[in-house]
Amino acid sequence: MNFKILGFLLPLGLVGLVACAQIPTKIETETIAESADSAEAANLPKQELTAPVLFDFLLGETALQRGYPEIAIKSYLRLAETTRDYRIAQRATEIALRIHHPFAAERAVAIWAALDPDSEDANQTAAALLINMGKLDEARPYLKKLLAAEGVVIGNAFLQLSKLLSHNDNKVETLKLVQQLAQPYPDLPEAHFVVSQAAWFAGQFELALNEMKRALALRPDWEMAAIYQGRILRRTSYADAAEFYQNFVNKYPKANDTRLAFIRLLMAERNLDQAREQRQFLLTNNPADVDVVLTVALLSMDLRDFDVAEESFKKALSLGYKDTSLIHFHLAQIYEETQRVDMAMESYRLVTSGGQFLPSQIRYAALLAQKGNLEDARQYLQQLPAANDQQMAHLILAEAQLLRESGATHQEVFDLLDSGLENLPDYPELLYDRALAADKIGKFELVEQDLRKLIQLRPDSAHAYNALGYSLAERGVRLPEALRLIKKAVALSPEDAYIMDSLGWVYYRMGNIKDGLNYLNLAFAARPDPEIAAHLGEVLWVQGAKENAIEIWQSALEGHPDNEVLLETMKRLMR
Repeated sequence: MNFKILGFLLPLGLVGLVACAQIPTKIETETIAESADSAEAANLPKQELTAPVLFDFLLGETALQRGYPEIAIKSYLRLAETTRDYRIAQRATEIALRIHHPFAAERAVAIWAALDPDSEDANQTAAALLINMGKLDEARPYLKKLLAAEGVVIGNAFLQLSKLLSHNDNKVETLKLVQQLAQPYPDLPEAHFVVSQAAWFAGQFELALNEMKRALALRPDWEMAAIYQGRILRRTSYADAAEFYQNFVNKYPKANDTRLAFIRLLMAERNLDQAREQRQFLLTNNPADVDVVLTVALLSMDLRDFDVAEESFKKALSLGYKDTSLIHFHLAQIYEETQRVDMAMESYRLVTSGGQFLPSQIRYAALLAQKGNLEDARQYLQQLPAANDQQMAHLILAEAQLLRESGATHQEVFDLLDSGLENLPDYPELLYDRALAADKIGKFELVEQDLRKLIQLRPDSAHAYNALGYSLAERGVRLPEALRLIKKAVALSPEDAYIMDSLGWVYYRMGNIKDGLNYLNLAFAARPDPEIAAHLGEVLWVQGAKENAIEIWQSALEGHPDNEVLLETMKRLMR
C-alpha cells in the first residue's frame, strides 16, 4: 500500500489529516520517488510509512476524533520521536497544549525546536510554556534565540518579552533573567525599560527608577517610559512625580499621553485647579483629535465639570466618533446630574448597542417611574430583550428596585423576585435580593435557605455571610452563630462599612456594648449611612448619651427623611 492507496481511507475521515501532516512515504521496500524528492526539497526526513508509524498516526487521529486526547498525545509523542519530523512534533505540541498537559507539551516542543531550530513559532511556544511552568533557566536559551533572530526588531522583541514574563509568579527570578537577557544591549532603551518593570514587580524600586531613567536618557521623548517613571516617583513623593511630569510636558508639549497621566495624578491629589489647566491645554491644542476630546470629556465628568464634559461629548459626536451609544450614555448621565430629566430620558433611548445598552434602558425606566408612570416603566423593562440569564436577572432586579423606590409593599417586591427565581433558581443576585425581601415579610426560614444556598454557590460572598448573620442578630437568635458568620464576612471584606456595622450590632445584641460602640463608630466614620446612624444612635441612647444619639439621627434624617430603619428606631426609643 503506497501513499496514493492511503487515499481510499476516506470513510475514516483521515485523508485531510494525513495531507496536513504530509508524511513522505515509503512502505517496506517500495519507495515513491516523487515523495522522496519532495522531502529532500523541503529538507525533511525521508520517512518510511512502516506499520508502527501508520498505526500510531491512525490511532492518534482517531483518538482525537473520538474524544480520547490522552491516547492521542501518547501516539503523537511516539511518532515525533520515531519520525524526527518537526511537523509531527508541532502537532504533538498543539495537542498537548489543547488538553492542558504541560509536561507532554514540554517534551513535544523540545523535539520541535530541536528539529526546526530557526522556527520562531517553535521558540516562542517553548519559551512561553517554560515560563508558565516556572522553568526560567530552561526558557533562557529560547529567549536568547528569539532576541538574536535575523530580522527581529529588537526593541519590540524586548517589550513582547516583558508581557510574556509578566505571567511568571517568581518576580525575583524574572528580574535576574531579564537582566541577563538585557546585558548584551546596553544602548537599547527598551532593554532598560523591561529591566525597570521587572525590578518594580520584584520590589526593587531604586533599581526600577534608575533603569527607567537610563531608558529615557537613551530615548528622551519616549512617553511610555516617562509615564512609568512618574508612577515610580509617585510611590515615594507626589511632589517629585508632579515636577517630573510638568517638566516633561513643558519640554514635549505634544506628549498627550503623559499630560493625561499628569492630569490623573493631579486629580488623585485633589489639585483640581492645576488639573483643569492641563485639561484646557489639551483641548486648546488638539481641537480636532476626537480621542483627546473624548478623554477630556471623561476627565471632566470625574471633575464634575459638567458644562465642559457636555460640550466635549457633543464635539466628539460632531467629529465623527463611531461609538455614538457611549457618548449618548454619558450625556444622559450629565442631564440626570443637572436635573434635565426629559433630555436624560431621550439620550438613554439613543443608546442602541454596546455594554451601555441595558444600563441605559434600565435608567430610562427608572426615570419613567420617578415621573409617576410605574406601570409603564415596569412594562418597558419586561419587553426589553434579554440575551442571556445575566441580563434577564438584571432586568428582574431593576424592576424590584423600581417597586421599592415607588413605595410598593415588601410583599410585592418579594413576589416579583420569587417569580424570577422560578426561571433562574440558582442566580446569586436574585437569591440575595429575595432573602432581603423575605426578611422584610417575616419569612425567616426562606431567608436562611436562600443565603445558605448563596454561600454554597459563592463561598467568598462576604455579603451573604453578613446578611445571614445580621438577620439572626436582628432577631436576637443564635447570636454566637451570628457573630461567627459576620466575622467571616469581615475576614472576606474587612473595609466594608456595612459589615463593620453588623459586627458592632451583633456585639451590642450580645450585651458587649463597648465593642459594639467601637465598631459602630468605625462604620459610621467610614460611611454615614442612615441605618448605621440608627444603630449607633441606639447604642448611644442605651448608654445614656441621648443628646449625641439625637444629633446623629437628625443629621442622618436631613439626607434620608424617609428611611424606615432610622424612623422606626427614633419612634421606638423617643416615645
